[in-house]
Amino acid sequence: MDFEKGENRFYKNDEAGNLIAEITYVPSGEDKVLVDHTFVDPSLRGQGVAEQLVDRTVQEMKNEGKKIVPVCPYVVTLFERKPEKYQDIMAD
Repeated sequence: MDFEKGENRFYKNDEAGNLIAEITYVPSGEDKVLVDHTFVDPSLRGQGVAEQLVDRTVQEMKNEGKKIVPVCPYVVTLFERKPEKYQDIMAD
């Protein structure tokens, strides 16, 4: 799924302009961001959309040379469940 980039977020709207998926983050100093929120519309749940949002954010932060502090419960659980995938991007 392709996501739009907004200010401190990635998101997807449906054809009618309604928000159907979103991840938000807050800059923390020069080299970190706090990922604080994910949202996926119930119609998209179970399709891996939330993890795609996380992966898009991870890609962006790697490009910017930043680390992620997971705050959102979903992101915390995902980072714990797949440390081999996310350990290099997680802030100490």
